[in-house]
Amino acid sequence: VIKCKAAVAWEAGKPLSIEEVEVAPPKAHEVRIKIVATAVCHTDAYTLSGADPEGCFPVILGHEGAGIVESVGEGVTRVKKGDTVIPLYIPQCGECKFCKNPKTNLCQKIRITQGKGVMPDGTSRFTCKGKQIYHFMGTSTFSEYTVVADISVAKIDAAAPLDKVCLLGCGVSTGYGAAVNTAKVEPGSTCAVFGLGGVGLAVIMGCKIAGASRIIGIDINKDKYARAKEFGATECISPQDSKKPIQEVLVEMTDGGVDYSFECIGNVGVMRAALEACHKGWGVSVIVGVAAAGQEISTRPFQLVTGRTWKGTAFGGWKSVDSVPKLVTEYMSKKIKVDEFVTHTMPFDKINESFELMHSGK
Repeated sequence: VIKCKAAVAWEAGKPLSIEEVEVAPPKAHEVRIKIVATAVCHTDAYTLSGADPEGCFPVILGHEGAGIVESVGEGVTRVKKGDTVIPLYIPQCGECKFCKNPKTNLCQKIRITQGKGVMPDGTSRFTCKGKQIYHFMGTSTFSEYTVVADISVAKIDAAAPLDKVCLLGCGVSTGYGAAVNTAKVEPGSTCAVFGLGGVGLAVIMGCKIAGASRIIGIDINKDKYARAKEFGATECISPQDSKKPIQEVLVEMTDGGVDYSFECIGNVGVMRAALEACHKGWGVSVIVGVAAAGQEISTRPFQLVTGRTWKGTAFGGWKSVDSVPKLVTEYMSKKIKVDEFVTHTMPFDKINESFELMHSGK
C-alpha cells in the first residue's frame, strides 16, 4: 500500500481537501500509476457541484492526467513498470461489440462499475481516514498515485512532456476529434464554434487542420477572442452584440448558414442555436458540451427535414488506446498544438485555486 497526497471531495459543493490517502496495490488486470501532472476540467466541477446524478462521495476526481506506471497486477500485458502513460476515461477493451464497431469509440466493458465509482471487481483502491473513497471516471487523477483498469491506459512516447500531454486525456482530444472525426470538416468549409474554452479552441484547431476557410468563434467573453484567433478563428462574435438570435446573425453572415457548427458549452439553448445556424440541405451540428442531467434539447423537426444533421461526440470519437499515442506523436511532430492550451501551471495543493481560475474564464 502506498501513502500519498490526494485532493479528496468529501461532499458535494465543498472545496477539495488535500489529504493523505492509502492506495492499494493493483489487482488482476489493473495498473497503478504515479500521476505526474493533471489538468482540471468542467466535468470535474460539474460532479463536485452535486448536479451529477452519477456523482458518489467521498471521491477523488480528475480525468486529465499523465504519469508513469508504478506497478501492474496479474495478467497485465499492455503496459509494464516504468512506461509513460495517459489514463483513459473511455477505455478500449478491443473485445466488446462497441470496440469491434468502427463507428464508435464508446467501449462498454467496464461502464457500469466505472459509473458507480469502483474498479471492475466492485471495490475501491483508495482509503482515507479509515473510509473508502470512490474512483472517478475510471481515472481519479487528483491523486499522486491512482489505480486504473488495464484497458483504461494508453502507453505514450516517453519523451513527451507530461505537464502538456495530460490535456490529451480529455479536452484537446475531444475538440480536435469533434472536428476531424465526428463532423469530418472538409477543406473550404465554413464553421461556427460556440464556446471558446479549451474544448472550443481544440475544435477551432481541428477545423483549421481540416482546411476550413472560415471559422467563426462565438463567446460572450471577449477576452477569449485573441487566443481563438491564434488557434485559427477567422472572426469572433458575441451573441450579446445583436438584438437578433445568434443563429439569425450567423445565417446572414454566411449566406444561409454554416456547413458545420459545434456546441462546446453544454447549454441546451445554445445547442438549438448551433443547429439552426447550419445551412439548409447539408449543415451538420455537433454537440460536444455535456448538459446537466435531465435537460432536453428541442428544435422544429422541419430543421432536420430540410437537411440539417444533429450529431454528438464523446472524446472526439477517438478509440482511446489506439489513438492517444498517435495524438501524442502528432503533438511531438508539431501537427497539433497542446502547449498553447496551458494558461497556468500550479502546485497540486493549489488545486482549488485552479478551479476558481477556470470558473472565472481565465
